[in-house]
Amino acid sequence: MTQVRRFGLAAHRLHRQTADGGLARWARSCEAAIRLLGLGIAAVGGCADALERLGLLQGHAGLQCLPYGREGGLMRMVSRIAGGIDPSEELAGAVYLMDPLDPSSLYPEAQALKRQCIVHAKPLLLTVAGAIEWMAVEQARATGVSLRSQAPAGIPALQDQSLALIAHDALKPAMVEFASRHFALLSCARERVATGTTGRRLNEMAWARGWPHGQPWARPLQSGPLGGDAQIAELVLTRRCQKVLFFEDVHVARQHEADIQLLERAVCSASHETACFNTPAMAYAWAQTWS
Repeated sequence: MTQVRRFGLAAHRLHRQTADGGLARWARSCEAAIRLLGLGIAAVGGCADALERLGLLQGHAGLQCLPYGREGGLMRMVSRIAGGIDPSEELAGAVYLMDPLDPSSLYPEAQALKRQCIVHAKPLLLTVAGAIEWMAVEQARATGVSLRSQAPAGIPALQDQSLALIAHDALKPAMVEFASRHFALLSCARERVATGTTGRRLNEMAWARGWPHGQPWARPLQSGPLGGDAQIAELVLTRRCQKVLFFEDVHVARQHEADIQLLERAVCSASHETACFNTPAMAYAWAQTWS
């Protein structure tokens, strides 16, 4: 028997309290893809209540209700991202529509969810735009139809997007390899920006591939510890960056953790316009479906 591919679903009150909030926008935009693919949705209590109240995903056989957050619903999602107790309940990824001003965004279970998604190379979608685009990625991977010809409504064409490329030290070679493999695609973007050493290595790769020497392929910013993450956060907040590809290393102590969290919270503040994909696996899946 084929195991159902299932995503966890959680959202802060900001996104689930109204009929035009982020949760409703995501469910309406992605309902066709969810039903077509037969995706399971394991929704934390408050989200499950909101879906029912707003008449969303009605009759979807794959919809499962988890306990409320106060009863450990998000903690169960973390466990199931890691494989869970029952293999049939393992999650392939998680949608967690985050309000950066909600205190629970800093709770241990929220931080653990992000860490386990990165450790297990599973997608974590923290913004409305990212969650909508990722369901389109899932559909494109299943049907073989490029997002260039079937991008979801509201997702701008690649030539209208500005991309931020960030990688921690151990993953800088992986970022350069990713950019080299998808050089033509990424070169179509309106602009690319990158922090510190990552930007230097990306530009050296681009010049070696024939990009005009001396002309940056990726506009260099400061290194992360010296403020590069904050610079990208400002680009996000002023709607001048629509996609952050951030190869995060969760296995080392990060002295500028506050800057990393600042960038993540900026992305969540621009939830309807910006997406953040923070593992190589996510970046490759995204790029392959746009190619």
